[in-house]
Order: sequence, then structure tokens, then C-alpha cells
Amino acid sequence: MNIPIKKIAKLVDGTIQGDDSTIVTCVSKIDDSKKNSLTFLANLKYEKHLYKTKATCIIVDKNFEPSKKVHASLIKVENPYNKFASILNLFTSNKLKKGIHSSSFISKNVQIGNNVFIGAKCFIDENVIIKDNTMINANCTIGKNSTIGKNSILHSAVNVYHNCDIGNNCTIHSGAVIGSDGFGFAPTKNSYSKIKQIGNVVIKNNVEIGANTTIDRATIGSTIIRDGVKLDNLIQIAHNVEIGENTVIASLTGIAGSTKIGKNCMIGGHVAINGHIKIADNVKISAKAGVTKSILKQGAIIQGYWAFDRIKHQRSYIHFKKLPDIVKRIDKLEDK
Repeated sequence: MNIPIKKIAKLVDGTIQGDDSTIVTCVSKIDDSKKNSLTFLANLKYEKHLYKTKATCIIVDKNFEPSKKVHASLIKVENPYNKFASILNLFTSNKLKKGIHSSSFISKNVQIGNNVFIGAKCFIDENVIIKDNTMINANCTIGKNSTIGKNSILHSAVNVYHNCDIGNNCTIHSGAVIGSDGFGFAPTKNSYSKIKQIGNVVIKNNVEIGANTTIDRATIGSTIIRDGVKLDNLIQIAHNVEIGENTVIASLTGIAGSTKIGKNCMIGGHVAINGHIKIADNVKISAKAGVTKSILKQGAIIQGYWAFDRIKHQRSYIHFKKLPDIVKRIDKLEDK
């Protein structure tokens, strides 16, 4: 690809400093750059690489001024990280695949929109709806009465169970399972009796779901993933969970049943969230945290979890919360 940096500057509403006739052919990291490539500087701890980079053009903050001579052309923008991300599509193939592979099985009463692609060895069950411009890659299974919205992509080996609803502009990565049974068992005298999971999963628009992430169907009603949610790989979402708009969750997080998470939350990796609790909007939860109670304060930032004997832990936690006051009292006693 040969892309003039004038085109890039126009796309990101940036100002060129240096040779504006430059052409770039690829993208690269600033600390591992290639000739004729485009890169970016968003974190100043990488500034040292700016002065020895082989890149031809660098996207930088509009207020950035180099302390040494820079051989590359600069494009000055607001929020270089976001602007760099927005132009990556220029360097990828956006060609839409079309058609149904002969090895796939399409059941009766399936509605397939315009420009749909269904790859090899897919199974599309009865009464499924696949809307325009959607791509279903190889070895996917779509269960009865499910809907896949417009402009969505299911990568290889995605399994969507029956009665699930996936919105527009969604991306679901390989190995994800949507609509498997919730973990519902009633204890009996000597074992457990399975509780039928008769609900579904509803995934709204502009959602991305990582590889091998699982989203359980509701016992009754719906497990709901709202607009703009981004889920990393290897996440477990249990039955009847609701996740609010634009919340992002990192890998290895598990969310137990019937928990409601607000919008614009940021949840780190390996977080464990209890069932039947509520988490307010704009909450940030640090990696490896254990959330056992509702977080009702908007914008709260939560961290920490250590497991030992439950009663001792609860007693210790009471003291731990009082620790700052205890330290102050000790300091006063020492002063006396």
C-alpha cells in the first residue's frame, strides 16, 4: 500500500510538520520501526525512540515539541493513540467475502440477507436470521431461532445456541460460546437437580467478544450485553448477568449469576465478581480483585482480595478498614 501522509493528516484532522509529500506503505512500532512506515508517540517514555526511528511519519500530540532533530515527518493531532487506531483500517483489507460454502448445512426457513458470507462446515439451524453484510466463518454453529445482525463477524468455531440475539456491527472471536446453559442446580439429599435454563442471551450493537469467552443463557429472561461492550478472551459471564454500555472487561474475569454491571466500567484481568450484586456506572476494578458486595458509588475505584478462613477474614477486614485511624492513634501516642 502507498498512502500519502496528506491523506492521513486529513483523516485524523492533523497538521503536518516536515515533508508533506511523504508516502507510507505500512505501520510499525516506534521502538521497532521500518523504513516507509507510519508509527505514533502517545507515551513520552518512548520519546527516546523518536530520534532514531526508521519510520517515515509519526503521529504525535499537537502540543509535543521534540528536544532533538527528528528525521521523520510529524502529524500533530489530539489524542495520538486514538487517532492512530482510527487509521489502521487503511492498512487492512476491508474486502467483504460473500457466498455460502458448499460444505455448510443450511436448515429450513433460514433468512439470509444480502452480501452474507458463510464459510466451510457451518451449521445453521431452523428459523435463523442472518442480516446483511455479515460474515460467518468456518465451523460455526448457529442454533434455532437465533438472529445475527448486520455487519457482524463470527470468526471460526463460534457456537451460538438457540434463541440468542446478536446485534449489528458485532465481532465474536474464535471459540466463543454464546447461550450455553447457566450454572443452575438445586441441591437434593444426595446430589443436585438441574434447573432448566429457558432464557436466552441478547447482545446489543457494536460489541466485541474475545476468543474462548463464554456467555451463559438466562434461567428465565435474558443475559444482556449492552451497546459498545468489549470483552477480552477467556471471560465467563453467568446466567442473567447484565453489562452496561461501553463497559470493558479484561481476560480471566468471572461474573456470577444475576449481577448487574453499570455503563462505562473498566474491569481488570482475573477479577472475581459475586452473584446477585450491583456495580454502579464508571466503576474501575483493579486486576485480581474479589468483589463480594454491591458497589453503589459511581466512579468508585476498587482493589484487592486475599482469601483465608472466612470468619477470621471478615474480622480482620473490619480492622483493616480502620487501619488508617489506628495508625494515627499510635502516632499520637508515640508523640506523647
